[in-house]
Amino acid sequence: MDKNKNTYLTLFLSAFYISAVTFGSGYVIVSVIKKRFVDELKWIEEEEMINLIALAQSSPGVMTANTALLVGYKTCGMPGAFLAVLGVALPPLVTIFIISIFYNTLRENTIVSAMLKGMRAGACAVIADVVVGLFTSVINDNGLPRIAKLTIMASAFTAAYIFKLSFILIVLFFLLLGVARHLLVRKGAAA
Repeated sequence: MDKNKNTYLTLFLSAFYISAVTFGSGYVIVSVIKKRFVDELKWIEEEEMINLIALAQSSPGVMTANTALLVGYKTCGMPGAFLAVLGVALPPLVTIFIISIFYNTLRENTIVSAMLKGMRAGACAVIADVVVGLFTSVINDNGLPRIAKLTIMASAFTAAYIFKLSFILIVLFFLLLGVARHLLVRKGAAA
């Protein structure tokens, strides 16, 4: 990909716009990032995007910033990573700065309170859409058999939700399991 000024500008403005108009957690912004960089700009393949999201999820820090950093790095190297993170960080910083100026006035405003409750409901719907989309992409991927993927998902959910195990332990366990599987497959291919 030719890394000219327009590419960097498009990356920064896309990240800025996505962050400015998207309300909710990292999962909400993931679907918008996918739509922009996979579907519209075609800078990243869908399978790569799923891998970037998984990496962003398992990395420490804010998922939105992690995803932007990885997408920026994938598309434009280190300058792209910096511009993408700057793009997603500026709108919330400006918003928080403005809100802090008018905090006492806004705190008890019923209209503002109702708007925020409505945004929460919308964010829940977008998160549900992202979860279903990611689930479908993972299940339809040709890597592991479908039953293995479902078993991994169910066991990770059970470990986190029912047994209250740390997410770090769950991620480390499946990371080691994946490395072991990779080594076994590679050893079998070499034999």
